Amino acid sequence: MDLNNKRVLVVGLGKSGVASALFLKAHGARVTVSDTKTGDELHNEIPVLLDHGITVETGGHGERTFRGQDLIVVSPGVPVDAPPLLQARSVGGEIIGEIELAAQFLPGPIIAITGSNGKTTTTTLTGEILTAGGFAAVVGGNIGTPAIALVEQAKAESVIVLEVSSFQLETIRTFRPKVGVVLNVTPDHLDRHRTFEAYTDAKARIFENQQADDFAVLNADDPTCVAMASRTRAQVFWFSRQKEVKQGAGVRDGNIVFRDSAGKNVQREIMQVAEIPLKGAHNLENILAAVCAGALMGCAPEKIRQAVREFKAVEHRLEFVATIRGVDYYNDSKATNVDATIKALESFPTNIHLILGGKDKGSDYSVLNELLRQRVKRVYTIGAAAEKIEKQIASSKGGDSQSGHPEVVHAETLENALRKANAVAQPGDVVLLAPACASFDQFKNYEHRGQVFKEIVSALAEAEKIRV
Repeated sequence: MDLNNKRVLVVGLGKSGVASALFLKAHGARVTVSDTKTGDELHNEIPVLLDHGITVETGGHGERTFRGQDLIVVSPGVPVDAPPLLQARSVGGEIIGEIELAAQFLPGPIIAITGSNGKTTTTTLTGEILTAGGFAAVVGGNIGTPAIALVEQAKAESVIVLEVSSFQLETIRTFRPKVGVVLNVTPDHLDRHRTFEAYTDAKARIFENQQADDFAVLNADDPTCVAMASRTRAQVFWFSRQKEVKQGAGVRDGNIVFRDSAGKNVQREIMQVAEIPLKGAHNLENILAAVCAGALMGCAPEKIRQAVREFKAVEHRLEFVATIRGVDYYNDSKATNVDATIKALESFPTNIHLILGGKDKGSDYSVLNELLRQRVKRVYTIGAAAEKIEKQIASSKGGDSQSGHPEVVHAETLENALRKANAVAQPGDVVLLAPACASFDQFKNYEHRGQVFKEIVSALAEAEKIRV
């Protein structure tokens, strides 16, 4: 892609938008950036952009801003059906996302990982498996470091491991991963995609440009993933924790095994399931997917085993924080949809104090009811979605009622929820932040929410030491 002297508009000034603008400018483009946020809200970003000679528009998108551009680069947070983009597209404007821009310049093979849940854990682990296997792996994408920021550090021999979201996949054009992984697909982001079918279609675009010498890795236990196998020209490999697969990664007699040749019984034993350090059946699925990706790139079984055994839980993903008076506190702030909350609840047998709520994403919280009845003592609702959650989940009014449903406490804020839980939780209980919602009503992002959770828990632990 020749950028020299091209007029390029970057829409949205999140991490990827800023990184894209700086990259484009460095490669000779005449860059304008536009965001609906005010100048005050972007006070950190604006000086950096201006110092590089980039034109900045804040407080909304001017109609003329979108005219006469050679290229428009859209940040993931900007809906593809925003009116200015629709207008630009109607007159033939070229519109791509940051992932597509990066793909034009990244020199090595790409492993792209998507799914409703588990993306960050699987992406991080895949990077560590590749590193252990002797590859020069660089990791980024939706995980925190924008893909475009990896271009300068990646070399021809690098393997680029990217977490990609449905928002990013909506704006690809030529993006072609050597290995494309879909972990699972459950209802999420319906406030933006509107239908589950549209959300699934966005996820499936990860395979859109693959060819016969590429690999598609799919979850054999997920019906939506199974249906995606017909949407790729690549070689399909499966992972499953419930059944044996002809080609891919599975579990046999308590061992993780990888089969790389269908029908020829070529099987390599990777490690025992008991050696896995992470909690939860969902993490076994994440590990199987990462094993698949690593094995397909040529990592030796002993190197894969080493990387998995040494792997630590990613921050804000079912992260143990502290034990206070015999009560364990876990931060799963990344559980931003109902399916992720289900997986978190399934990681603990009973006696859970669950913190739910935040910004609703069009979710149905009633599907939690059976697990709430089986495993949860109390639910503490917070944020903008609290009222909807309270209407959709069954509850008892004093706890321990004949219904068996947990008591629901309207806590409003995370701090209130933690203090209320801390006051009543008994030794052996678990206090779990797995909110099933986005964070943007009260926090900057899920990382901010998780960090606040940890800070409050630390303060409660310190207060307990002083009290004792």
